[in-house]
Amino acid sequence: MSYEMREIRIKKKEELENLGIEPYGRKFLKTNISDVKEEGVVKVAGRIMALRKHGNASFADIVDSSGKIQIYFKKDVIGEKNYEIFKKIDIGDIIGVEGDIFKTKTGEKTILVKSFTILSKSLRPLPEKWHGLKDIEIRFRQRYLDLIMNPDVREIFKRRIEILKYIREFLNSIGFIEVETPMMHSIPGGAEAKPFITYHNALDMELYLRIAPELYLKRLLVGNFEKIYEINRSFRNEGISTLHNPEFTMLELYSAYGDYEEMMEITEELICFLSQKIFGTLIFKYQGQNVNLEKPWRRIKWTEVFKEFLGIENWEDERKIDEKIKEYEIEVEEGENLFDKLESIFKKKIQPLLINPTFIIGYPVEISPLAKTFKDNPRLTERFELFIGGIEIANAYSELNDPLEQLKRFEKKVKDEKEREKKIDYDFIEALEYGMPPAGGLGIGVDRLVMLFTDSSSIREVIFFPLLKPK
Repeated sequence: MSYEMREIRIKKKEELENLGIEPYGRKFLKTNISDVKEEGVVKVAGRIMALRKHGNASFADIVDSSGKIQIYFKKDVIGEKNYEIFKKIDIGDIIGVEGDIFKTKTGEKTILVKSFTILSKSLRPLPEKWHGLKDIEIRFRQRYLDLIMNPDVREIFKRRIEILKYIREFLNSIGFIEVETPMMHSIPGGAEAKPFITYHNALDMELYLRIAPELYLKRLLVGNFEKIYEINRSFRNEGISTLHNPEFTMLELYSAYGDYEEMMEITEELICFLSQKIFGTLIFKYQGQNVNLEKPWRRIKWTEVFKEFLGIENWEDERKIDEKIKEYEIEVEEGENLFDKLESIFKKKIQPLLINPTFIIGYPVEISPLAKTFKDNPRLTERFELFIGGIEIANAYSELNDPLEQLKRFEKKVKDEKEREKKIDYDFIEALEYGMPPAGGLGIGVDRLVMLFTDSSSIREVIFFPLLKPK
């Protein structure tokens, strides 16, 4: 943007003020552009996105949140004085107009303006129309420009809003209630992740932005709430990628007296419900590939995944795992354990192949500290992860409700006794000791779900204001 263009617009603003015109107007009662009929008198307001001035008559396109319409200014209709005021209007300004509907020779619905009001004078020109706003850095950093210039982006976020509405509609319809739990925790818990640390001055104590709401939601199960969910913001002080943003939205729900099988049924029903609401079908494209949500969804045991896809007969054969890591040129950090290596291989070689919905079931207890083990196999847990379009969408399990076993697992994770007071939520253990019913719990990444249903390749495309480094 040139300095001169901004100065010209500031001068126009001052000229309007000298004429007694407010460049930043007040309340304006309007009709949504999408509701404008074929005839009659209308009042609409919006941002000017195109302007074609032709002497004593001019056309403009204005846009509001519902759509676009053409407006027509004639000097002999609005008067000479008002037409001089109109000349100080620029692309990007927000105006309100009142006038009569007519159709042009080409059949375009147009408003013949009888009167107009300037509601906001834009001092900075919008990006050049024909090229739009393409620069990814600018798009994410100045999302408001992205939303102005790219209608497709606005549609993505309208769909996100719809998805959240439909999630609530579905869960409320099957007897769940929405609850809220704290975002600041004295002890981070409920997931394996590095937290953001903050400080409370009055209490003179460190607090952590939540990495997951799980342990507080389970406290509500102890308190006799049975079917609960929270659409929550969580925070993890970790890397940024196409699938990860430090601040993200997650759906967590818990059903007392249920298990992971019930969670699978709810997950299937919820995602199919969303697809039918959005697309009217269970088959759609994601990143060029067909996704088919028709039931039954595939279920495969975690112990069989590496054998089926990679020919690794025994997932505990670390020598074989190391050979595969070398063969596939997968980078692993020094000191990574067997489970870290398996996760790296899975993400690199198996996950991208899971296009149609696939439940992977029965994760090892070592990487599932909050899940109940199978009755006939204490090595594996009643847990699943769901993958669609090559993305991990959901994680769920039959909740561990044995307080002594839960404490043992926490302490196994935190071997340094001095660190346990800081890292183990003993109040949660105490809550379990009062008795928590058996339950199924489910977490779904809402941002990833929106990616799937908007055909977006990056999580930053579906978050209004993704975190970026300062300029």
